[in-house]
Amino acid sequence: MKNILITGATSGIGKEIASLLSKENDVFLAGRRKLDKVNYYACDLVDMFEIETLYNKAIEYFNSEIDILINCAGQYCYKPIEKMSFDEISYLLDVNFKSAYILSSLAVSGMKKNKWGRIINIGSISGVVGEANASLYSATKSAFSGFTKALALELAQYNITVNQINPGWVDTPLAQSALNKEEYQEVIDVTPQKRFVEPIEIAKLCEYLISDSAKGITGQGINVCAGLSCGC
Repeated sequence: MKNILITGATSGIGKEIASLLSKENDVFLAGRRKLDKVNYYACDLVDMFEIETLYNKAIEYFNSEIDILINCAGQYCYKPIEKMSFDEISYLLDVNFKSAYILSSLAVSGMKKNKWGRIINIGSISGVVGEANASLYSATKSAFSGFTKALALELAQYNITVNQINPGWVDTPLAQSALNKEEYQEVIDVTPQKRFVEPIEIAKLCEYLISDSAKGITGQGINVCAGLSCGC
Protein backbone atom coordinates (compact mmCIF):
# COMPACT_ATOMS: atom_id res chain seq x y z
CA MET A 1 0.00 0.00 0.00
CA LYS A 2 1.33 3.42 -1.01
CA ASN A 3 0.51 6.94 0.14
CA ILE A 4 -0.94 8.94 -2.76
CA LEU A 5 -1.74 12.64 -2.99
CA ILE A 6 -4.10 13.56 -5.85
CA THR A 7 -5.10 17.09 -6.77
CA GLY A 8 -8.23 17.91 -8.77
CA ALA A 9 -9.81 14.82 -7.27
CA THR A 10 -13.46 15.86 -6.89
CA SER A 11 -14.64 15.43 -10.47
CA GLY A 12 -13.87 14.01 -13.89
CA ILE A 13 -10.47 12.43 -14.45
CA GLY A 14 -9.17 13.11 -10.95
CA LYS A 15 -12.22 11.56 -9.31
CA GLU A 16 -11.86 8.41 -11.43
CA ILE A 17 -8.15 8.14 -10.60
CA ALA A 18 -8.89 8.54 -6.89
CA SER A 19 -11.67 5.94 -6.99
CA LEU A 20 -9.49 3.32 -8.68
CA LEU A 21 -6.27 3.87 -6.75
CA SER A 22 -7.98 4.04 -3.35
CA LYS A 23 -8.87 0.35 -3.65
CA GLU A 24 -5.32 -0.74 -2.86
CA ASN A 25 -3.67 2.43 -1.57
CA ASP A 26 -4.11 5.16 1.01
CA VAL A 27 -5.12 8.37 -0.75
CA PHE A 28 -5.34 12.00 0.27
CA LEU A 29 -7.39 14.19 -2.04
CA ALA A 30 -7.52 17.87 -2.87
CA GLY A 31 -10.09 19.94 -4.73
CA ARG A 32 -12.05 23.17 -4.64
CA ARG A 33 -15.34 21.73 -3.37
CA LYS A 34 -16.19 21.51 0.32
CA LEU A 35 -16.33 17.85 1.35
CA ASP A 36 -16.52 16.38 4.83
CA LYS A 37 -13.84 13.72 4.54
CA VAL A 38 -10.81 13.08 6.75
CA ASN A 39 -8.67 12.35 3.68
CA TYR A 40 -9.63 15.54 1.85
CA TYR A 41 -8.57 19.18 1.89
CA ALA A 42 -10.49 21.91 0.04
CA CYS A 43 -8.03 24.49 -1.21
CA ASP A 44 -7.19 27.11 -3.80
CA LEU A 45 -4.00 26.06 -5.55
CA VAL A 46 -3.35 29.64 -6.62
CA ASP A 47 -2.33 30.37 -3.04
CA MET A 48 1.23 29.32 -2.09
CA PHE A 49 0.21 29.08 1.57
CA GLU A 50 -2.66 26.75 0.64
CA ILE A 51 -0.31 24.50 -1.35
CA GLU A 52 2.01 24.17 1.63
CA THR A 53 -0.97 23.54 3.91
CA LEU A 54 -2.22 20.81 1.57
CA TYR A 55 1.16 19.13 1.65
CA ASN A 56 1.30 19.30 5.46
CA LYS A 57 -2.27 17.99 5.79
CA ALA A 58 -1.38 15.00 3.62
CA ILE A 59 1.74 14.26 5.66
CA GLU A 60 -0.30 14.53 8.85
CA TYR A 61 -2.98 12.19 7.49
CA PHE A 62 -0.48 9.56 6.33
CA ASN A 63 1.78 10.06 9.33
CA SER A 64 4.45 9.39 6.75
CA GLU A 65 5.89 10.66 3.48
CA ILE A 66 4.04 10.94 0.18
CA ASP A 67 4.99 8.05 -2.10
CA ILE A 68 3.03 9.11 -5.16
CA LEU A 69 1.95 12.55 -6.36
CA ILE A 70 -0.63 12.92 -9.12
CA ASN A 71 -0.96 16.51 -10.35
CA CYS A 72 -4.42 16.49 -11.92
CA ALA A 73 -5.79 19.92 -11.00
CA GLY A 74 -6.28 22.24 -13.93
CA GLN A 75 -8.48 24.87 -15.50
CA TYR A 76 -9.49 25.17 -19.16
CA CYS A 77 -9.87 28.51 -20.91
CA TYR A 78 -11.10 28.95 -24.49
CA LYS A 79 -10.53 32.54 -25.57
CA PRO A 80 -8.57 34.44 -28.27
CA ILE A 81 -5.22 35.68 -27.00
CA GLU A 82 -6.15 39.37 -27.24
CA LYS A 83 -9.16 38.75 -24.99
CA MET A 84 -7.13 37.26 -22.13
CA SER A 85 -6.84 39.53 -19.09
CA PHE A 86 -3.70 39.74 -16.95
CA ASP A 87 -5.62 38.15 -14.07
CA GLU A 88 -6.66 35.20 -16.24
CA ILE A 89 -3.10 34.72 -17.45
CA SER A 90 -1.76 34.69 -13.90
CA TYR A 91 -4.53 32.38 -12.69
CA LEU A 92 -4.06 29.72 -15.38
CA LEU A 93 -0.29 29.71 -14.98
CA ASP A 94 -0.67 29.27 -11.21
CA VAL A 95 -3.34 26.56 -11.27
CA ASN A 96 -2.20 24.56 -14.29
CA PHE A 97 1.55 24.62 -13.79
CA LYS A 98 2.95 26.49 -10.81
CA SER A 99 0.94 24.53 -8.24
CA ALA A 100 2.19 21.21 -9.65
CA TYR A 101 5.77 22.46 -9.65
CA ILE A 102 5.56 23.58 -6.02
CA LEU A 103 3.85 20.40 -4.83
CA SER A 104 6.47 18.31 -6.58
CA SER A 105 9.24 20.33 -4.95
CA LEU A 106 7.71 19.61 -1.54
CA ALA A 107 7.10 15.90 -2.14
CA VAL A 108 10.46 14.87 -3.58
CA SER A 109 12.39 15.14 -0.30
CA GLY A 110 10.46 12.24 1.21
CA MET A 111 10.69 10.24 -2.01
CA LYS A 112 14.45 10.73 -2.12
CA LYS A 113 14.76 9.64 1.49
CA ASN A 114 12.80 6.46 0.77
CA LYS A 115 14.57 5.85 -2.55
CA TRP A 116 11.18 5.37 -4.23
CA GLY A 117 8.53 7.60 -5.71
CA ARG A 118 6.15 8.32 -8.56
CA ILE A 119 5.02 11.65 -9.97
CA ILE A 120 2.35 11.78 -12.68
CA ASN A 121 1.41 15.04 -14.36
CA ILE A 122 -1.93 15.15 -16.13
CA GLY A 123 -1.33 17.30 -19.20
CA SER A 124 -3.48 17.60 -22.32
CA ILE A 125 -3.32 16.80 -25.98
CA SER A 126 -3.67 20.58 -26.45
CA GLY A 127 -0.16 20.90 -25.04
CA VAL A 128 1.12 18.43 -27.64
CA VAL A 129 -0.51 19.64 -30.86
CA GLY A 130 -1.79 23.09 -29.85
CA GLU A 131 -5.33 24.40 -29.85
CA ALA A 132 -6.51 27.60 -31.50
CA ASN A 133 -8.15 30.04 -29.08
CA ALA A 134 -6.70 28.14 -26.15
CA SER A 135 -3.09 29.28 -26.45
CA LEU A 136 -2.52 29.87 -22.75
CA TYR A 137 -4.09 26.57 -21.74
CA SER A 138 -1.96 24.82 -24.39
CA ALA A 139 1.13 26.63 -23.12
CA THR A 140 0.58 25.62 -19.51
CA LYS A 141 0.09 21.99 -20.48
CA SER A 142 3.05 22.08 -22.85
CA ALA A 143 5.19 23.35 -19.96
CA PHE A 144 4.56 19.99 -18.28
CA SER A 145 6.56 18.29 -21.03
CA GLY A 146 9.85 20.07 -20.28
CA PHE A 147 9.21 19.85 -16.55
CA THR A 148 8.47 16.12 -16.70
CA LYS A 149 11.59 15.30 -18.71
CA ALA A 150 13.92 17.47 -16.65
CA LEU A 151 12.59 16.26 -13.31
CA ALA A 152 12.75 12.63 -14.49
CA LEU A 153 16.47 13.08 -15.17
CA GLU A 154 16.99 14.84 -11.86
CA LEU A 155 15.33 12.08 -9.83
CA ALA A 156 16.20 8.94 -11.82
CA GLN A 157 19.03 7.88 -9.51
CA TYR A 158 16.62 7.84 -6.57
CA ASN A 159 14.25 5.27 -8.10
CA ILE A 160 11.67 8.00 -8.70
CA THR A 161 9.83 8.13 -12.00
CA VAL A 162 8.13 11.20 -13.48
CA ASN A 163 5.68 10.86 -16.34
CA GLN A 164 2.95 12.80 -18.08
CA ILE A 165 -0.42 11.69 -19.43
CA ASN A 166 -1.96 13.79 -22.20
CA PRO A 167 -5.69 13.13 -22.52
CA GLY A 168 -7.69 14.20 -25.53
CA TRP A 169 -11.40 14.87 -25.20
CA VAL A 170 -12.54 12.92 -22.15
CA ASP A 171 -16.17 12.09 -21.42
CA THR A 172 -16.60 14.08 -18.21
CA PRO A 173 -19.32 16.43 -16.91
CA LEU A 174 -16.96 19.33 -17.67
CA ALA A 175 -16.67 18.36 -21.34
CA GLN A 176 -20.41 17.79 -21.61
CA SER A 177 -21.20 21.19 -20.10
CA ALA A 178 -18.60 22.97 -22.27
CA LEU A 179 -20.01 21.67 -25.56
CA ASN A 180 -23.43 21.99 -27.09
CA LYS A 181 -24.90 19.06 -29.04
CA GLU A 182 -23.41 20.18 -32.37
CA GLU A 183 -19.95 20.78 -30.88
CA TYR A 184 -20.05 17.42 -29.13
CA GLN A 185 -20.75 15.69 -32.41
CA GLU A 186 -18.04 17.73 -34.15
CA VAL A 187 -15.45 16.47 -31.66
CA ILE A 188 -16.50 12.89 -32.37
CA ASP A 189 -16.34 13.50 -36.12
CA VAL A 190 -12.73 14.80 -36.03
CA THR A 191 -11.48 12.11 -33.62
CA PRO A 192 -10.11 9.07 -35.48
CA GLN A 193 -11.72 6.55 -33.10
CA LYS A 194 -15.02 8.49 -33.26
CA ARG A 195 -15.41 8.59 -29.50
CA PHE A 196 -14.47 10.39 -26.32
CA VAL A 197 -11.84 8.86 -24.05
CA GLU A 198 -13.33 7.36 -20.86
CA PRO A 199 -11.92 8.59 -17.50
CA ILE A 200 -11.19 5.00 -16.47
CA GLU A 201 -8.66 4.76 -19.32
CA ILE A 202 -6.62 7.55 -17.71
CA ALA A 203 -7.02 6.00 -14.26
CA LYS A 204 -5.87 2.57 -15.47
CA LEU A 205 -2.77 4.12 -17.04
CA CYS A 206 -1.99 5.83 -13.73
CA GLU A 207 -2.39 2.48 -12.00
CA TYR A 208 0.19 0.98 -14.33
CA LEU A 209 2.65 3.88 -14.14
CA ILE A 210 2.81 3.72 -10.34
CA SER A 211 3.48 -0.01 -10.38
CA ASP A 212 6.90 -1.62 -10.25
CA SER A 213 6.19 -3.07 -13.69
CA ALA A 214 6.58 0.49 -15.05
CA LYS A 215 9.80 1.33 -13.17
CA GLY A 216 11.68 1.70 -16.46
CA ILE A 217 9.24 4.29 -17.81
CA THR A 218 10.24 7.83 -16.87
CA GLY A 219 10.31 11.24 -18.53
CA GLN A 220 7.63 10.18 -20.97
CA GLY A 221 4.51 11.90 -22.27
CA ILE A 222 1.79 9.40 -23.15
CA ASN A 223 -1.09 10.53 -25.35
CA VAL A 224 -4.49 9.03 -24.57
CA CYS A 225 -6.56 10.80 -27.18
CA ALA A 226 -8.36 8.22 -29.36
CA GLY A 227 -5.92 9.07 -32.17
CA LEU A 228 -6.50 12.83 -32.11
CA SER A 229 -2.77 13.63 -32.01
CA CYS A 230 -2.04 11.62 -35.15
CA GLY A 231 -3.57 14.15 -37.54
CA CYS A 232 -6.51 14.03 -39.90
